[in-house]
Amino acid sequence: MNSRIKEKLKLLPRKSGVYIMKDENGTVIYVGKAKVLKNRVSQYFQSSPKPSKVQAMVDNIDDFEYFITISEMDALALENNLIKKYQPFYNILLKDGKQFPYIKINMKEPFPRLEIVRKVKKDGAKYFGPYLAGLDVREIVKTINAAFRLRTCKQKISETSKARRECLNYSLGLCSAPCTKRISREEYMLELNKVINFLNGNDEEIEEILKEKMQNASNNENYENALIYRDRLKMISKLKQRMVANLPKDVSKDIFCYHTNGLSGVITSIIVRGGKILGVMNYSAVDAELEERDTLFNFLTQYYQNVLVPHEIILSHEIDESLLCNFLGKSPNIITNPHGINKTLLDMARDNASDYLEKHIEKDKIRYNNTLGALKQLKEKLSLVNFPHRMECYDISNISGTNKVCSMVVFINGEPAKKEYRKFKIKTVKGSNDFASLAEALTRRLTRLKNQEGESFKDKPDLLVIDGGKGQLSSVLEVLKASGLQGIDIISLAKRIEEVFKPNSTTPILLKPASAELRLLQRIRDEAHRFAITFHRQRRAKAQTHSELDDIDGLGPVKADALRAAFESLDNIKSASVEELSSVKGIHLALAQKIYNHFHP
Repeated sequence: MNSRIKEKLKLLPRKSGVYIMKDENGTVIYVGKAKVLKNRVSQYFQSSPKPSKVQAMVDNIDDFEYFITISEMDALALENNLIKKYQPFYNILLKDGKQFPYIKINMKEPFPRLEIVRKVKKDGAKYFGPYLAGLDVREIVKTINAAFRLRTCKQKISETSKARRECLNYSLGLCSAPCTKRISREEYMLELNKVINFLNGNDEEIEEILKEKMQNASNNENYENALIYRDRLKMISKLKQRMVANLPKDVSKDIFCYHTNGLSGVITSIIVRGGKILGVMNYSAVDAELEERDTLFNFLTQYYQNVLVPHEIILSHEIDESLLCNFLGKSPNIITNPHGINKTLLDMARDNASDYLEKHIEKDKIRYNNTLGALKQLKEKLSLVNFPHRMECYDISNISGTNKVCSMVVFINGEPAKKEYRKFKIKTVKGSNDFASLAEALTRRLTRLKNQEGESFKDKPDLLVIDGGKGQLSSVLEVLKASGLQGIDIISLAKRIEEVFKPNSTTPILLKPASAELRLLQRIRDEAHRFAITFHRQRRAKAQTHSELDDIDGLGPVKADALRAAFESLDNIKSASVEELSSVKGIHLALAQKIYNHFHP
């Protein structure tokens, strides 16, 4: 513990707040909350024995900061925001992309349909799930439609509207055709209630319906449909195998067990809906909390931002229940000393966690070596001024100078931060000039950083990586100097033999082949290349389908299609009078005049 930390510890207030631990490079390595800042932060620097994971983090602390909050609830909200912002290595961090599918039924529609979604909203709809690995939610929806003939189209249907004819699904017996009033709303809602009953755990009715349909298809020698119904029955059988004995069918509960060996940890979750186990998931938990219950609490606050809160939550550790309920805005029944079937489920989670930790402990070491470990080596081998906490890589993509774009890919703590990715359309460069295109893109990025314009560009990069050799590096180095921004490292990576070029040096640096630090540079370079090519292809495809009608302000795609249908060709539209244009449905007189003026300047 250095003298700076000693002095700061004396000044810590006895109030709630959030603290941020930093290493010698100024990188945020841990964010925590505290009911009493002085007590909690001081604990980390006491000489008493600590878990290995905590000691490993403490050994890397060079400084800390803190923020005072009005309440512990405010501290919890701020902690979550700061974890998302800094993505510290020693915090649990659930990736936003790890969202499992739900089945959604919008009860506000006259004839609701089943939708597969990955985000739960407070919109009054019914949500069923989440469906984890091992259960294909699309197959479940197909099984429901085979039995109950709900509509699958996105067409807006009201009680007064009526389509011209039924779609193919009606002919195949997969839809009841509410669009043509083949079924009343009352009859449709009766079918929908049967679907909801099934999704809540009752399988008997759907199984009987499918068996009867399979038998009828077989009797009518419609063996193709009979095979379809047979496959749907297999899905029902698969769901029934997940039934938990002695558990009511209308029960929904989540079970969480945290297991650690002192250095690495894992949280195992079991999802039970409608009396069935919908899935088991394991989450690696590198977390430097002093108490195991706090690690579990931190996990839950992140987990339930993406997942529907069930009626019951069963936990392996006691937590601050009132704080969690206030944070969630709901009050589920939280059980930390389970008995009976709940204890059986928690034991199952504990066995899964122990097995996962034993088999995947090596993965945590590999992750560290490929991220923070690689960054440390990169700083040392390239003699960088900064620790490359935030790396940005740029690449240009075009074909013969057309549809030029530049990608900006961001890695934080050695891992992709896809929400930070940005793309630029090159506007001022003529022809195929990668040097000038890079200069334009970086000028725009650094100008926005300097002026703090837009949330996307407010964070300062520690290291800029340019795809290319000395020429590309020179073109952007002048931009960096002209910006007046200090403390940003910049390098380029040439593909031929993976040479690294630095400013003011004619001799390239060759990193050890297959080393973690070189692989990290290759990953960000390849990701920038992929991102640039994808954007370029999108622009090229859009340009190939571009029409002059797209350039007319106020003329959207629906009205443009109406014009094409009425006049059959663009030449006919160009030669039409204002009166002829205004005769098309949706084209009012002012818009017709605007269209005419566009083609007759």
